[in-house]
Amino acid sequence: MECRSLGEVREHIDAIDRRIVEALADRCRYVEQAARFKPTKHDVVATERTEEIVLKVRHAALEEATDPDLVEKVYRAMIDAFTLHEAKVWRDLHPEG
Repeated sequence: MECRSLGEVREHIDAIDRRIVEALADRCRYVEQAARFKPTKHDVVATERTEEIVLKVRHAALEEATDPDLVEKVYRAMIDAFTLHEAKVWRDLHPEG
């Protein structure tokens, strides 16, 4: 969509940001559920799964004609943050450690 002003661009970005936050909240709820299925704290860090996700999103970025390196960088940061959150949830579920 071609915008006619910076204000219009910002309105669209704000709307997209809202959808991103909604998607992050959904993702967070699933990450929290995943913690229940991981028997040890070491299982929280799933390097193979991270690489699988990165490959998928890089491919999706190419399909959307956007920079796969940018998408990968964003996803790696997001996954790192969610991994820390999942580790906290795991510790809360397994206080005996």
